Amino acid sequence: MPIDVLMPKLSPTMTEGRFSKWTVKVGDTLKMGQVIAEVETDKAVMEVEAPEDGIVHALLAEAGADIPLGAPIAVFKRKDETVPADYKPTAKLATPAPAGKDIVIPAPLGKNIVIPAQAGIQGVNFAQLATGALPPVTDAHGHRHNASPLARRLAAGWGIPLQAIHGSGPLGRIIKRDVEAAYMLRQSVSGAGAATALPPHIVPLPAPELAGEYTLVKHTPMRKSIAQRLTYSKQAVPHFYLDAEIEMDATLARRKQLNETGAVKLTVNDFIIAACAKALADYPAANASWTDDGLAQYKAVDVSVAVAIDGGLITPIVKGADKKPLNALSTEVKQLAEDARAGKLKPAQYQGGNFSISNLGMYGITHFQAIINPPQSAILAVGKAEPRVVADAAGGMKVANLMRVSLSVDHRVIDGALGAELLMRIKQYLEQPEKLA
Repeated sequence: MPIDVLMPKLSPTMTEGRFSKWTVKVGDTLKMGQVIAEVETDKAVMEVEAPEDGIVHALLAEAGADIPLGAPIAVFKRKDETVPADYKPTAKLATPAPAGKDIVIPAPLGKNIVIPAQAGIQGVNFAQLATGALPPVTDAHGHRHNASPLARRLAAGWGIPLQAIHGSGPLGRIIKRDVEAAYMLRQSVSGAGAATALPPHIVPLPAPELAGEYTLVKHTPMRKSIAQRLTYSKQAVPHFYLDAEIEMDATLARRKQLNETGAVKLTVNDFIIAACAKALADYPAANASWTDDGLAQYKAVDVSVAVAIDGGLITPIVKGADKKPLNALSTEVKQLAEDARAGKLKPAQYQGGNFSISNLGMYGITHFQAIINPPQSAILAVGKAEPRVVADAAGGMKVANLMRVSLSVDHRVIDGALGAELLMRIKQYLEQPEKLA
């Protein structure tokens, strides 16, 4: 029997992949695990491996095509097997759970949505969900739908008919989680793939009409993922911002001293990463993420470092950063950045992280505010250090290199006082860098 090769899930948030190239050709004999193709996901270019031993019978995917998870990309055959001329590979796209079983909808940015079988979800009119028509205020008998005000607003904004939803609240009332579940199910049923995050709680505006001549550049999977996650973050996570100026002269002097005597050439960013990591270790309450059930306080300090790559941004992780000496941390960061730009990072190297750092100082930017990357609770935006005249301890004046930083914080996790203490501890480590050795 022929072997259907389907688009695999190459990252947790992937719903489709942009096919890059085949590394095999029709007629090749393959072993299970052999690399057969490259696919661009929302994170990086990943290799696709042969799921079984076989001979390549047909290659279905073309370079540049966006292919949903579970769609056929190739057909293998076994030795001496003849594939019928009318053979059609079978897709395994996302479908709702069978009747009588609980439906579990993954929600990577929060708690999974679980709809018990007894809630009557089997009665959902999937055709209506896929249509996306706006819900009427009353049902066919003139009775007002039993739904909470928030549920009504979400249903209207997402185009989900209330009559297609069975409520799980008291007396069958439709509540927020029911509408969220319906949205996620519609994405699956309509062939859009399971949503990686719920959309913002707003009524969408019509697409604007573009004026003038332009060239349309197709979104890459990475750009789509960045747009979705950061739109969600900015509209669903309650940000607040804390700014500070840090005197960097001591760090610059310490860096020069260590670079003159050591084999590893340290960067200013290495000191910033180390300072953030040690500050988080000092304030473990800030090393946490929001969940519906409580705050997830991490046992390790894993720091994500933003790296600009072609077509987007990726944040490789320095794991256990508070435990690593500066030279080891610097070597690891350089290797992670090199692998990121070459598209060689493995998922374990960029998935997760407790805290992010985005440094635009090397581009001449003096100050900016960054958007939190959920489920993290904070990100430090770092600007350029510049010489400025400041007051010294004796009441006189001096020239010091000042670096402006801005800490973006999720107010659900970190209150103002805790955020201020965390930022001041980062400042303290950078103004007394001998504590980072």
